[in-house]
Amino acid sequence: MPIVSVGRDRLFDALGQTYEQEEFEELCFDYGIELDDVTTEKAIVRKEKHLDEEVGEDEEIIYKIEVPANRYDLLCLEGLVQALRIFNGKDEIPTYRVADVPRESMLKMHVKPETASIRPFVVCAVLRGVTFDEARYNSFIDLQDKLHQNICRSWRELPPFREFREVGASHAILMGRRTLVAIGTHDLDTIHGPFTYEALAPSEINFIPLKQERSFRADELMEHYKSDTKLKKFLHIIEDSPVYPVIYDKNRTVLSLPPIINGAHSSINLRTKNVFIECTATDLTKAKIVLNTMVTMFSVYCEKKFEVEPVEVIYTNGNSSIYPDLSVYTMDVALSYITDSIGASLEGSEVTRLLNRRQLYAEQSISNGECRILVSVPPTRSDVLHACDVMENVAIAYGLNNITRSEQISLTQGRQQPLNQTTDLIRLEVALMGYTEVLTWILCSYEENFSMLNRKDDSKTAVIIGNPRSSDFEVVRSSLMPGMLKTMGHNKGATKPVKIFEAGDIALLDDAKDVGASNHRHLAALCCDSSLTLEIIHGLIDRIMEVLGVPFGSGYHYEPSDEPEFFPSRQANIFLKEKKIGSFGIVHPEVLAKFDIDFPCSFMEIDIEPFL
Repeated sequence: MPIVSVGRDRLFDALGQTYEQEEFEELCFDYGIELDDVTTEKAIVRKEKHLDEEVGEDEEIIYKIEVPANRYDLLCLEGLVQALRIFNGKDEIPTYRVADVPRESMLKMHVKPETASIRPFVVCAVLRGVTFDEARYNSFIDLQDKLHQNICRSWRELPPFREFREVGASHAILMGRRTLVAIGTHDLDTIHGPFTYEALAPSEINFIPLKQERSFRADELMEHYKSDTKLKKFLHIIEDSPVYPVIYDKNRTVLSLPPIINGAHSSINLRTKNVFIECTATDLTKAKIVLNTMVTMFSVYCEKKFEVEPVEVIYTNGNSSIYPDLSVYTMDVALSYITDSIGASLEGSEVTRLLNRRQLYAEQSISNGECRILVSVPPTRSDVLHACDVMENVAIAYGLNNITRSEQISLTQGRQQPLNQTTDLIRLEVALMGYTEVLTWILCSYEENFSMLNRKDDSKTAVIIGNPRSSDFEVVRSSLMPGMLKTMGHNKGATKPVKIFEAGDIALLDDAKDVGASNHRHLAALCCDSSLTLEIIHGLIDRIMEVLGVPFGSGYHYEPSDEPEFFPSRQANIFLKEKKIGSFGIVHPEVLAKFDIDFPCSFMEIDIEPFL
């Protein structure tokens, strides 16, 4: 979850009320966010230097607030204040407007066809008459960074694991930023439209980049930034392309080389009054969300509050679009769906009041004798996509602690999912057979997932973590075996036999999923004794199949296997009809030695999901 750091005093001043810490924690909980930490800027520095000095009276208190990952409007002080003031009934839901500018008078952004090969989309807008002070300016810059860390990033473009080992985790965690969307902000009074978005050979682009004093060719600039701690993390996005994206104004002044750096000529500062915002992207939907977030959050400081000036984006094929799109879209949700899902009896008027507190303007209507809620979703709430999102907002505003268990919810929305129901059935049966359940980390080290099991990484199976906190958490486990053996290694002094089991998720790479990976629910069991115990594990498998009603032969069967983690000729694969669902065998002595286990062990692991 993203963490937003805000000054406590400035926050309370904007909220128009001072809170005790416990009171503010309660307000955060009621809204669906969390006060994660209370610190100071100097305390953060002292912590990094391992100093134990007490907080001084003159130090500004910093609140670190954890917000939902899909609430981009809460990533800055302005969004937090607006949301909480509306929630407390101190403000009305704002109406965002696109300025009424004749099409012929609008600023234009002309897109050249060459950009299609690298970053095909661009969206733009203008904030007129902005009044910045230091705090507002810093918040403006910080919001861009927060968006780059969240919606603008792509996890699937991160390099393979061995590259992580070479460049280091601190580099790898940032490799995905700006890949989907990159934000550029410019002082409009220093540049002149119309603008052009082009893609040119690096040797043809020449400009003075931000915080530099001399002009660079784009290819020279890429070499220059390879030693820059911050910007070198973004070079991979375009450096191998024969053309680089670039934005020019009418006078061929470079505004930016996205997604790397802006030009120094158009840099914004505290005196900037008119801000031109451009977002280049490989994902148009995300680009529009990012642009809407930027302009809605900071249009509060415009001379005409909540008004944004549009920009027309024109393509060479004749198509054009006007941005930003601040239109409100309406959802029609049955009151019965909301109340039945929550399990609370609420009148339509109460539901509309609760939604208004969550920045969703709502009113009730009657259609064919049924009460329905008409919800107007503002451009700040890109997270509201379905009726279930409306229901969730009602539940949060109503108070999750106020929702009581009812017969209705237990028989409808609250029923256990089939996968969990089957898992619990198996867990109970395995426990009744004398096995002790263990819970292990879903993350493990690269070696534990591969070499310590005598397995090789085929680069097609395991999900590698881009930002591991330590060498113990580098991979999402592709098997329950590492955690089980590690547990056994730490408890090798226990009285034999030791019989343990775990039912949990693993993750495997899956191109069919939009996130590139899928979860699978597995069951694993391990038996350790002074003598071989393969028949005990074999008996456990047969009992599980009996409980699940799967007959031997026509339902499941075994076939010889040659898995490297098991002893040769003392192992088998388990098939459900013709589908392989797992394996079992005597653990190979080399594997046992790597996990510091001195006694023979037998192990089984099956995929539970094929039984559903």
